[in-house]
Amino acid sequence: MSEEKLQKPSLEALKKELKREKNKKEYRNVLRNTLLVVVFVAALAVLISSFFLTVLKVTGDSMTPTLETGQIVIAQNSQEFEVGELLAFYYNNKVLVKRVIGSPGDWIDIDADGNVSVNGITLEESYASDKSLDPTDITFPYQVPENRWFVLGDHRNVSIDSRSSVVGCVTKEQLIGKVIFRVFPFKACGRL
Repeated sequence: MSEEKLQKPSLEALKKELKREKNKKEYRNVLRNTLLVVVFVAALAVLISSFFLTVLKVTGDSMTPTLETGQIVIAQNSQEFEVGELLAFYYNNKVLVKRVIGSPGDWIDIDADGNVSVNGITLEESYASDKSLDPTDITFPYQVPENRWFVLGDHRNVSIDSRSSVVGCVTKEQLIGKVIFRVFPFKACGRL
């Protein structure tokens, strides 16, 4: 055999090979750790969205000027609501956002001018862009049934809400939660 084939690798060649092997091992560790972090964060996001928060995209004009089409909001899972809070719920495979006007047992009355009273007290509705009795097919005064909430849109002329028996009062089964925060657009970001 020739001398070239029998020559031992040089010290430099061994150092390079060791460094290359060490780099491969480090790369695999970094990749594995990164994948674990990504999986953990994704699982955490799914858990949070399933049990605590829901991200929603607003469509339609029934809540203008408070909410506009294309805005993204966060709803906190809840079954406790105060008058004036925004409520997200399912209706016919859609998500609707409306304002809570009455809780179970409350008496709701809307006069011909669209002024809303709850238990005989007229609401000051600075959030409403217009007041309207229509569209309605229920008789006022109206008592909110147990485990239901009476809701209205802020843009009353175009909103289909609890004034109509088609939508009716929101049941516990329909609830998503209380809309608490606007995420997008960034210039309008903040609590609702």
